[in-house]
Amino acid sequence: MTPDAIVQAEALTKQVPSPEGVLTILDGVSMSVRRGETLAVVGVSGSGKSTLLGLLAGLDVPTAGRVILHGTDLSQVNEDERARVRAGRVGFVFQNFQLLPSLTAIENVMLPLELTGRPRAEKEARSGLTRVGLADRTAHYPSQLSGGEQQRVAIARAFATNPQILFADEPTGNLDEKTGGRIIDLLFDLNRERDTTLILVTHDREIGIRCDRRLELSAGRLLGALN
Repeated sequence: MTPDAIVQAEALTKQVPSPEGVLTILDGVSMSVRRGETLAVVGVSGSGKSTLLGLLAGLDVPTAGRVILHGTDLSQVNEDERARVRAGRVGFVFQNFQLLPSLTAIENVMLPLELTGRPRAEKEARSGLTRVGLADRTAHYPSQLSGGEQQRVAIARAFATNPQILFADEPTGNLDEKTGGRIIDLLFDLNRERDTTLILVTHDREIGIRCDRRLELSAGRLLGALN
């Protein structure tokens, strides 16, 4: 593994069955991300971006190749051990927010803190919601929040455990342009404050330009870095 890499992929391939035969979603992708770096993975819809993100985070397993995350070869451990590698050190922000509808905003943010046994979970969650501008929405359920507010809750949850690495999958995909712009500003502001490694999947090249480095995927293959 590259000495300063926090996550590294080696010849990742992902294939799934389809009515027409085996479908190759990713084809031999190799890459590494340094600690503290912001990286955008760009490409059109269907290019394999979200699949790559899921593999890098250990949420899915490749057909071939391997991922080394925080020094652990994820191909050599089971699902429970992959979850332990992520716990408290990896945060996620998704396009569709993925908040638990039966929990309030503060309970959603408290969840990863409680799962990792952090003390003062409620105090930290309240502080996180205040940081994203939702101090007056702590008792609201996701259905009572706008899309932008839900994504801010999701960002507060993602940063709650002070993760070393944050994976963001089209975080503005379900938001209008103005709201999306505010969410991206917030995401980058928090990332700088916490010195987190950020891997961001987006089809929006303007968002990608804000990252230290950009890689482009096309039909499951890595085309290389963009200027």
